Amino acid sequence: MINNQEKKQSEVGNAEVDRVLIVEDDKYTSLIVEKLLKKNNFEAYTAVNGKEALDIIEKVMPKVIIADWNMPVLNGLELCKTVKNNDKFKLIYFILFTAKISLADRVEGLDSGADDFLVKPTENEELLARVRTGIRVVKLQNEIKKIEHDKALVEMACTIGHKLSNPLNSFTFSLKSLQDKLSKKDLTLLNDELSIIKLSVEKMKVLITELNKLEHPEMEDYSSDIKMLKLD
Repeated sequence: MINNQEKKQSEVGNAEVDRVLIVEDDKYTSLIVEKLLKKNNFEAYTAVNGKEALDIIEKVMPKVIIADWNMPVLNGLELCKTVKNNDKFKLIYFILFTAKISLADRVEGLDSGADDFLVKPTENEELLARVRTGIRVVKLQNEIKKIEHDKALVEMACTIGHKLSNPLNSFTFSLKSLQDKLSKKDLTLLNDELSIIKLSVEKMKVLITELNKLEHPEMEDYSSDIKMLKLD
């Protein structure tokens, strides 16, 4: 569950906050794990079943989920499948918290997309170690994702710059040729229009140069729901 203070913290949108969601229908177990995580500087949230967990995941985007296997409404296994089949959530590190220890159970859990297991009862240090491992894995995945995203942006920018350069050169050459053929009277009459065209061409040249030299792409807000590539 999310109280008002935690909701305010989540709304800050600090990407470095290590959020952990505990999905456990046993209130005593949930309370113990929550207190342990908060004591160790994690931002912890709780849900009593998978259905409630999905609402919280949408709001706070935890890095790690610890979910009991056996729960009403939507159990841990079903929750895991739902999370891992969602492109928005699939990188969340999912730990199944269970008393099931057979090989068949572990295989079923892994097949559902679970990243790790915690067998009940578990030691506090083991739980913390598994959570810290999950946090490291998620951060590494996000770093790799950002590198790949930046690489794709640079390649796209260079491609666009190159594709724009050739027709712009042709346009500039044709414009110069057209000006040479115009009489002084025509040049005078079309002076304003030609000035606007020349200014636009220069802006395009600057844009192409910026696209071709782009190395560390950054995004900026264009509107409330759209971002654009930031260029100097």
